[in-house]
Amino acid sequence: MRMAADPMPIAPAGADPQLACPIAPVVDIVFSRWTTPILWVLHTYGVQRFVQIERRIAGITPKVLTQRLRQLERDGLVVRTYHPEVPPRVEYEISGLGRSLAPLFAHLADWTTENLPRVERARQAYDDAGR
Repeated sequence: MRMAADPMPIAPAGADPQLACPIAPVVDIVFSRWTTPILWVLHTYGVQRFVQIERRIAGITPKVLTQRLRQLERDGLVVRTYHPEVPPRVEYEISGLGRSLAPLFAHLADWTTENLPRVERARQAYDDAGR
């Protein structure tokens, strides 16, 4: 995260949101609904079949899991391997590019542990103030 003293160009009012926030495209890719849990599962448990991923992520539907896996494969974050056996077998694993996100996820996990209680207290104080 850049500190206030760091020089950062300021986008003009009404500018493209991606110019206003240069990390917006990455946030859209990595933090869209269900993406983070899928990447977390593949990073934590290694190569997984579709059903294994589905079982590890409560609430995800097969349709949504299929869509997200296809998008992650397209983005280069997941590798899909088809095994032409009887019955056919498909496995998914996080790619090298996907693994490169591990430090980001570790940092976010640390931030969550350290700061989520503070966020909850701030929310409670805000709600208690009647705002």
